[in-house]
Amino acid sequence: MLFERIDQVEELVSKWQEILRLQDWDITVFEVEKEWRKTADIKIDSDNKRAVLMVNGYNPKSSNLESLVVHELMHLKLWGLDQTIEQLINIVFGEDESDPKRDYAMTKFMEVLEPTVEDLAKSFISLENSDTRPMDGRVIKQVESELG
Repeated sequence: MLFERIDQVEELVSKWQEILRLQDWDITVFEVEKEWRKTADIKIDSDNKRAVLMVNGYNPKSSNLESLVVHELMHLKLWGLDQTIEQLINIVFGEDESDPKRDYAMTKFMEVLEPTVEDLAKSFISLENSDTRPMDGRVIKQVESELG
């Protein structure tokens, strides 16, 4: 089992909900306790601002719990954009999943979405774990110099 307590995941969700400004969402953590191909996933009900963060406790592919939580919450943060692009693809190419043009468009979208989500998650974690904030140190001096 990946987690000694599911409370660890819930604490990280709470922490990152605030950082990512997702406090208006009701997020439930659900531990998957059987064979599953993913380490985590998030299911989203945007109409009711509810989400379920599914976390693999049986055979996880990763042990970095914070990275996993932030990655999935980034999907939630970007959900509106994700759905807008998927709807646009459906309008342009139709909803027939066997259509090679639609499949190409969806594949390319996912090839951009996943690395972008991962890069954003890593960036936020790096920034959170750093003593330097965007407006600290050298940047503050530049602002003060600019303003006199």
